[in-house]
Amino acid sequence: MLRKAKVSDAKVIHRMINLSSNEGEMLPRSLMDLYGSLRDFFVYLDDDGSIAGVCAMHIFWENLAEVRSLYVKKEYRRSGIGRDLVEACISEAITLDLLRIFTLTYQTEFFERVGFIVTDKSELPEKIWSDCLNCPKYPDFCDEVAMIIEP
Repeated sequence: MLRKAKVSDAKVIHRMINLSSNEGEMLPRSLMDLYGSLRDFFVYLDDDGSIAGVCAMHIFWENLAEVRSLYVKKEYRRSGIGRDLVEACISEAITLDLLRIFTLTYQTEFFERVGFIVTDKSELPEKIWSDCLNCPKYPDFCDEVAMIIEP
């Protein structure tokens, strides 16, 4: 079952994101940051009601949204949960009239299957000036690939 995240989900989402970060799949996020952006998140619940996956849609600018923090537990990967989560984020962005949606990712094949195409990071100046400047990998060590979809 797919739903918007609740406050009671924040600590589980935090653990999932930082587990993924420890595996080199994404950058870590603080619990304080997650509480501040909790309304961005969707969660996917397994049959037992446990969170099997998470993803967020963050509003960046008047015409720009980011799909970020996608994580699906290993035992649920390749089951369609990741696609469902990303499509929920895209749908919410479209509902808000945000028709340029990007992601920074290591999972280019997955996002290509959803409809994203590779773009140059310079096409996303709002992201660079707001988030990337604070990243320890910026500018010389950023190895994520920028991808965009314009539904």
